[in-house]
Amino acid sequence: MDFALNEEQQFLQQTVKDLLNDQCSLEVVRTDAAENQTKNASVYDALIQLGIPGTLIGENYGGVGLRLLDAALIAEALGGSVATVPFIGSSVVAPLAIELAGSDEQKDTWLPRLASGEIICGVAVGDHIGARDNKPISSTGAIVSGSAMFAIDVQDADLFLVAAANGELHLVEASDVEVKRLYTIDKTRSVGELLFENARSDNLASTSDQEATLAKVIGAGRVVVAADTLGAAQTMLDKAVAYAGERQQFKRVIGSFQAVKHMCAEMAAELEPCRSLVWYAAHAFDAIPEDARLTACHAKAHLAEVGRFVARKATEVHGGMGFTDLLGLHYWFKRIELNRQLMGTPEFVRNEAAKVQGWI
Repeated sequence: MDFALNEEQQFLQQTVKDLLNDQCSLEVVRTDAAENQTKNASVYDALIQLGIPGTLIGENYGGVGLRLLDAALIAEALGGSVATVPFIGSSVVAPLAIELAGSDEQKDTWLPRLASGEIICGVAVGDHIGARDNKPISSTGAIVSGSAMFAIDVQDADLFLVAAANGELHLVEASDVEVKRLYTIDKTRSVGELLFENARSDNLASTSDQEATLAKVIGAGRVVVAADTLGAAQTMLDKAVAYAGERQQFKRVIGSFQAVKHMCAEMAAELEPCRSLVWYAAHAFDAIPEDARLTACHAKAHLAEVGRFVARKATEVHGGMGFTDLLGLHYWFKRIELNRQLMGTPEFVRNEAAKVQGWI
């Protein structure tokens, strides 16, 4: 039994990391954030050249045909660079939903365009994660109405995957949706509210149990969000260790002080086991379906807590400089905090895990 990444997976992740190191520097992120730009055209085009939008789409539709573990490795790299590009919704949740619940005609229509990066698909499943006091999405055949909060990947989206209150999944073209951008603390991600008024939809209704399909794609989203947090937290840890090795106080680098050593060691000790947890959750999605939903909940909830711990400790190691824009550490901090909310808070997800196990 192999408990490590194979050579192809290692190469994939390293290739994405190298591309982002070259094209998505802190200065690029800072500029994008200042302009409220969450889809950097040059970075996204480079990812398209690698086939990243089609990671989970089959080769017969122009995709790469990889598994969720591969998508998680890509998400980890994207989180490590706080890359300002769409991925979780458009390249993971939406393609999986179409693959699992779409008809052959719907797959032929949408999957090749998603795989090529021709279109971006925003995703709104928030009412099934943490409903607000807004008008929920209702559907009558191919018509949907209502509003959906905290849709992701909304900037420049051409299409939206929407979950109605009854669990039905619908594809709605952007021309039939009113999109209100929501500005969160994380300026590297696009989040919005979608308003539908008798909007025409393409109902993904080829499966009899759409609620099970919805739960499965939400689980995949949770794994990828957890992987993104893992990458962001690893970068914060690396930056803290590097800073501790060069910042001097009392004519000594602060990394020589026992208290700072302890903080760095605690971060590493908390974060390292998370990697195998995320890997297993992603592997289970394709290979061990009976464990997939529960392990996705565990990965999402645990990474949310560990990510926050690492973000705080890494900022403390940097002292007052950690809060400044000069170092830019706050971009990773804020990304981790938004990830904590996306696809369900730790409290909500743990409650779902308890239901899955029959405890409540």
